[in-house]
Amino acid sequence: MLFADIDYLTSDFEIAHGYVEVTDGRISYVGETDPTGSEPISTERYDGSGKLLLPGLYNAHAHAPMTLLRGYAENLSLHDWLNTRVFPFEDKIDDKKAYPATMLAIAEMLRFGIVSFSDMYFFSDARAQAVIDSGIKANICHGLLSFDPSVPYQQLPNKAIDDHLITTYHNTCDERLKIELCIHAEYTTSPLVVEAVGQAAVDHGVSTHIHLSESRSEHEECKQRHGGKSPAQYFESLGFFRQPCTAAHCVWTEPQDWQIFVRNQVTVACCPASNMKLASGFAPVPQMFAAGVNVALGTDGMASNNSHNMFRDLYLLALLYKGSSGDPTVVTPAQALAAATINGAHAQRRVDCGAIKVGNRADLVVLDANVPWMQPAISQLNNLAFSAQGSDVALTMVDGKVLYRDGLWPTIDVERVARETSEATRDIIASL
Repeated sequence: MLFADIDYLTSDFEIAHGYVEVTDGRISYVGETDPTGSEPISTERYDGSGKLLLPGLYNAHAHAPMTLLRGYAENLSLHDWLNTRVFPFEDKIDDKKAYPATMLAIAEMLRFGIVSFSDMYFFSDARAQAVIDSGIKANICHGLLSFDPSVPYQQLPNKAIDDHLITTYHNTCDERLKIELCIHAEYTTSPLVVEAVGQAAVDHGVSTHIHLSESRSEHEECKQRHGGKSPAQYFESLGFFRQPCTAAHCVWTEPQDWQIFVRNQVTVACCPASNMKLASGFAPVPQMFAAGVNVALGTDGMASNNSHNMFRDLYLLALLYKGSSGDPTVVTPAQALAAATINGAHAQRRVDCGAIKVGNRADLVVLDANVPWMQPAISQLNNLAFSAQGSDVALTMVDGKVLYRDGLWPTIDVERVARETSEATRDIIASL
């Protein structure tokens, strides 16, 4: 496909105008002039008039099957939300219910320009199959909770599941699907297991994914349990950060934690909508950017956000820190867009993704910029952060394949997966 005569976001987060060509799943040309000249071409020529081409968005922290819980667990603190609503509901989910729920989540993500997501949950064969069938990219890990401090990782069901996932799926589908190892959080896992999972990640050469310092109580109680160590210090002391890690939330982290993140290749997956909904607070994103932390952007699950529309999260990331800090200069549009794109690709260890440049994989999103809220186009960079809507997405492409275009999903029967997910939710609620 040749995106012709189109505005596009450069790797330097500037708006340029020209032509972007896709050949065999990769970006083969970026420039001001038409690479085909006057010659007819066999590939599709996409008219870029009134359009804006972006690198695809990366959802750095999600729980895809939790579409089943959309609208179910509301107006509760994190502790009550988990223990009175989420955990009892999750006990009723199985692979049969998780597959359509994951497909529905993927359809929603593609609709809003997400080309890849990092997913922590259970029912991992079902989630992996949904990724395979849909054509999206994903890094998935199987949730691990272990409350008995005497039981080692090798005796947990997770050990066999993790080995199976890595052997069966890691770097399959031309590396669209990657497997990571998981620790749910400090307060749900024993030190013995944390050490062993960290070592397993080293042995397999895979990344890790955790929840970290999401709430003030989690952060402070960790210090009480572990001799004053914050969750970040605790995980580092156990060798968990020897492989690149995505740490979700990080709301209550401190300056010494940010240095740990920098020296250990830990990406912070900021989830502003989820953190506000659960009243967890505001992650110190401006300070983490200043410290050199790789900050990416996540939606979290649908019980704590309700939407995979990352343009809403992008808007929040670009706006709320100005208000909360009293400094209108913090978190620039370029920083927010980096968090939603290239920083997420970096977190997933996808070195040839996340930016529009020759040789990169063709993970691209077309926005309709010919809408009232994107005009006038004094600065489309500012408009992307503060004006663009997820509904502006006209096309989402992954590895050169169009997975969403103008209301159609060629790889997903959206009506069917929506119906099956709704039926599963009703059945679960009736059984509680």
